[in-house]
Amino acid sequence: MRTIIIDDERLAREELKKLLKDYHEIEIIDEAKNPEEGIEKIKALKPDLIFLDIQMPGMTGFDMLKKLDEIPQVVFVTAFDDFALKAFEVNALDYVLKPVDPARLDETIKKLLNNSEADFQSTAKAPKIDRSSRPLTISDSIFIKDGEKCFYVSLDKVRLFESDGNYVKVYFEKSRPLILRSLNSLEERLEPQHFFRANRKYIINLNWIHKVENWFNGGLQVELKPLIVKNASGADEIREGEKIEISRRQAIKFKELFSI
Repeated sequence: MRTIIIDDERLAREELKKLLKDYHEIEIIDEAKNPEEGIEKIKALKPDLIFLDIQMPGMTGFDMLKKLDEIPQVVFVTAFDDFALKAFEVNALDYVLKPVDPARLDETIKKLLNNSEADFQSTAKAPKIDRSSRPLTISDSIFIKDGEKCFYVSLDKVRLFESDGNYVKVYFEKSRPLILRSLNSLEERLEPQHFFRANRKYIINLNWIHKVENWFNGGLQVELKPLIVKNASGADEIREGEKIEISRRQAIKFKELFSI
């Protein structure tokens, strides 16, 4: 398992490398002394796993992950136990406190290598429940946490996904929360008979299409169904559906898939 260690403390990196050398399955391919260097090396080397400190100069480990399109498996290694719950919110495999206890590290590595789907628990006993490998059907519901707000929404109510930097914006009802995920990785899990990649920026729910018309340069434009929402006074309000351009290349695919 190709691994990068990211920590601003040289002695901490050296100690972790020393502990990991007993595990021949773990191949340390590089290390980084700050988040910026970590981002560069992750993009260049595409590791399977990173051991990541949280409190570092310039940005935190959490901030660093937000700047990645594709996030490898993450084990946080930190001197602070305050961030355990937040670590599992970003789907970290585990959360290990410094100074690293060899027995605690051994537990983490064994779980990692066995690819166990059982709960991973940090020192704070925060459980990890991972559904990330299985496809999502239109009848599935997804949990989203955006800041202090939480949502549990059925995918059939999601009309649109929009790439927004290192995040994806999820459109349903009046809400548009963000999730830390690339649009490409999300597309791989969605059913193609219900969700279609319109262009680099958008994935649309085909069940929400209201109108389709020819557009510039051989593309198409779809208008999604109008949305009925409650206004401030509690009365129903009709809002026009979003208009999304389907690129020329994707328009060809759209016609091939759905023409009679």
